[in-house]
Amino acid sequence: MAEHEHGKMDTTEQEKTFNGFVRWSVWGAAISIGVLIFLALANS
Repeated sequence: MAEHEHGKMDTTEQEKTFNGFVRWSVWGAAISIGVLIFLALANS
């Protein structure tokens, strides 16, 4: 078994996955807010 060295792990794939998750979350929230605003304006 390899010896563990703190701070030596390659995290590029995890960072790309996290950045993709944040991007989709922001887009999803923005679209949801836009739909709610549209519904509020169209219903009044």
